[in-house]
Amino acid sequence: MYGSRSTMSVPVDEAQFLSILLKIMNAKKTLEIGVFTGYSLLSTALALPSDGKIIGIDVDRQAYETGLPFIQKAGVEHKIDFIQTDALSALHDLINGKHEETFDYVFVDADKKNFIKYHELLLKLVKKGGIIAYDNTLWLGTVAMSENKDKIEDSLWQNREPTLEFNNYIANDTRIESTILSIADGVTLCRCL
Repeated sequence: MYGSRSTMSVPVDEAQFLSILLKIMNAKKTLEIGVFTGYSLLSTALALPSDGKIIGIDVDRQAYETGLPFIQKAGVEHKIDFIQTDALSALHDLINGKHEETFDYVFVDADKKNFIKYHELLLKLVKKGGIIAYDNTLWLGTVAMSENKDKIEDSLWQNREPTLEFNNYIANDTRIESTILSIADGVTLCRCL
């Protein structure tokens, strides 16, 4: 149904890693920004205890509903609160008390150009010791390539610069401890201090 966009789903090894991380953390309240068809949402829901909750935010309800039958078959739909809106609006609503949440864990797999904005807002929503995981922070290896744009497709190049900027921003943020894992397309884990 989604053709080449299907590659936007989280790879299996990344989902398994994040699932184990959630279990180690004993996470109960989680947030996901950028749901697509819900594979990482399903993986998170399966990792959470029976009283765990996930707020999933995405502008595309149709993509979420594509994966919804799998979430229902797994018996974890009751853990998920899907919000169809843009992430910045939803995060402002959360900060202003519409959901009054302090999250244990957040997974961000959305538009790379807003990662820094998301980060600043998420620091107000994640508890001390909580984890924010950002996906695609190696951006198909382009962050390690030279500045020669001719080597890279335009569609890839447009996210290289914001990803580099975000990686530098995170590396210098003293409010967190962070590391970039070379799993899948790169996952940056940030532990809130």
